[in-house]
Amino acid sequence: MTFDPATLVYDTQGLIPAIAQDAATGDVLMMAWMNAEAVARTLKTGKVTYWSRSRQAFWVKGESSGHVQKLVALRVDCDRDCLLVTVHQTGPACHTNRPSCFYTEIRDGAEVEILSPVSG
Repeated sequence: MTFDPATLVYDTQGLIPAIAQDAATGDVLMMAWMNAEAVARTLKTGKVTYWSRSRQAFWVKGESSGHVQKLVALRVDCDRDCLLVTVHQTGPACHTNRPSCFYTEIRDGAEVEILSPVSG
């Protein structure tokens, strides 16, 4: 069966959440938004492409920072309204220069930073 990005369930803005996961470690790296064209571009090029809600434009992860995400696999959840994008990540995934955007953990009611920025 041929995959068609139009068969996914998008929100009212035409977007679907995409969770990026490191293919080697299983670590969750980040969450961003895609539209049907971003999904198609990602599958065609192998470069993970997202939709920026603030800029209203496509962005290829790492095009300015060099912290590229190379597509390994794209998975669709059971409701077809969320994507899991497994990637080979080059450099930090987070714009704060951390390995993951999920660097804050709630412990005993307090926020604790569990990942520091990568030096370099």
